[in-house]
Amino acid sequence: MGIYAIRVPDIGEGIAEVELVTWHVQPGDVVAEDQSIADVMTDKATVEIPSPVAGKVLALGSAVGDTIAVGSELVRLEVEGSGNLKENSAPAPVSQAQAAPVLVAKSEPPAAAPAQSVAAVQAAPARPGVAPRSAPTVARAAGERPLASPAVRQRALDMGVELRYVHGSGPAGRILQTDLDAHAASGGQAPAQGPAGYAERHGEEAVPVIGLRRKIAQKMQESKRRIPHFSYVEEIDVTELEALRAKLNSLYGTTRGKLTVLPFLARAMVLALREFPQINARFDDEAGVVTRYAGVHLGVATQTDGGLMVPVLRHAEALDLWACAAGIARVAEGARSGKAARDALSGSTITLTSLGALGGIASTPVINHPEVAIVGVNRIVERPMLRGGQVVGRLLMNLSSSFDHRVVDGMHAAQFIQAMRALLETPALLFVE
Repeated sequence: MGIYAIRVPDIGEGIAEVELVTWHVQPGDVVAEDQSIADVMTDKATVEIPSPVAGKVLALGSAVGDTIAVGSELVRLEVEGSGNLKENSAPAPVSQAQAAPVLVAKSEPPAAAPAQSVAAVQAAPARPGVAPRSAPTVARAAGERPLASPAVRQRALDMGVELRYVHGSGPAGRILQTDLDAHAASGGQAPAQGPAGYAERHGEEAVPVIGLRRKIAQKMQESKRRIPHFSYVEEIDVTELEALRAKLNSLYGTTRGKLTVLPFLARAMVLALREFPQINARFDDEAGVVTRYAGVHLGVATQTDGGLMVPVLRHAEALDLWACAAGIARVAEGARSGKAARDALSGSTITLTSLGALGGIASTPVINHPEVAIVGVNRIVERPMLRGGQVVGRLLMNLSSSFDHRVVDGMHAAQFIQAMRALLETPALLFVE
């Protein structure tokens, strides 16, 4: 048997370091060749690191949230044959009592991670099979995916244990083998409490801000710090637009795909930007240069399991409704799956954001720096309106927009949104060049 060290690969594009965001293995796990062992994050993209060989995990080289230099040791495996490390360079033997996620080499810890969380990881239970008494077993939400290695998931399946009911004592709530033992020893019963819904709750959770969540925090902080925002909200009657959308879906939904409201909004934005090119722009405030773009590279704010991402639909001005709908679905799915390439997550000139049916009445969206504008879509509701002296029900929707006041004047912002309103309230104009 030999020792094989897996190092952080050279991802290219001059990247010198990455952030470790997820472990897929733990010490003691057996990994196959090409099995994913960890996810790391560059500036925006998340990259999976596979194992080039099969073997048993001896030790991990970093903690979740650490910044790791390219070429640094990531994992040590016990493999058949000689491996790629000398025997005397192998880590000290890990006993069963130390099989919790204790890491051999730590780079500089993330600034946003509380010191208590690092200490908690290093102070893992010394006795296997004993779960922390301070953390009662609480069922997770039905759609919440528990953190656990493939080995733990397989063992839970063999034991007939549902992981959503198991307390995780590892980093970020990861479920360990010892947690399964403790759950089985307790009979899978939660501690006795008072009347349902009225029991006292005593607990605190320190959640490190790492990975995509940290990138989002930095991006939002930079946007609000550097950009003087002002917002503009307008109410739009989308009754005719919804009637047109329903008609198009009934005629072409099976052959061309169903249309949402977003492709219509994107088309209205493209047409309105022709009159206001200063809004389809990026502002380099350090150089004092505003770059206006002929093409509309539409950022589509997308909620993922890791947080908000903004994939880019390039040249939206060249797409019809169905091509735009397919493009939005494609880039959004790439972001949600974590498979989006780096160039698919940068280069937008204006952003469209929507919370769908949960869009509320109005919002104040944050500009995606270094863009100068963002348009947010709120939910469609039926409200009474006066039409020809009669009170009738109409479908109304608010557009909530924010602009960089250094570049966009309030009058121009209002005119831009009013141009979009005219197009959306008379949807036939969307098809007139």
